[in-house]
Amino acid sequence: MKANENDYNKYSEAIDRIQEGNETMIELFNELEGDDPMIKFDNGVMETIERAKKKYGDDMVDKKLNNVVREMLSWLDLEDVDIDLEEGEKEDDQS
Repeated sequence: MKANENDYNKYSEAIDRIQEGNETMIELFNELEGDDPMIKFDNGVMETIERAKKKYGDDMVDKKLNNVVREMLSWLDLEDVDIDLEEGEKEDDQS
């Protein structure tokens, strides 16, 4: 393919931008962290949750599960334990 100097410069600039994009994607990939679930439900519980969400909707089931877990955790003496929650992980509305 023949190209004049203007075409050559456009292709060169496009290749440079692609390289920069690739480098950015590699950096983002390398910064990824695994997202392990806080609670590991067994398969039977997961299936029941899926059925409940299908029937009653995600929001309602999430709210009910949060209420039950919150109540169960209130039975434990955790006042002397301090954790640092990251932004976005702050305690949600306790409804």
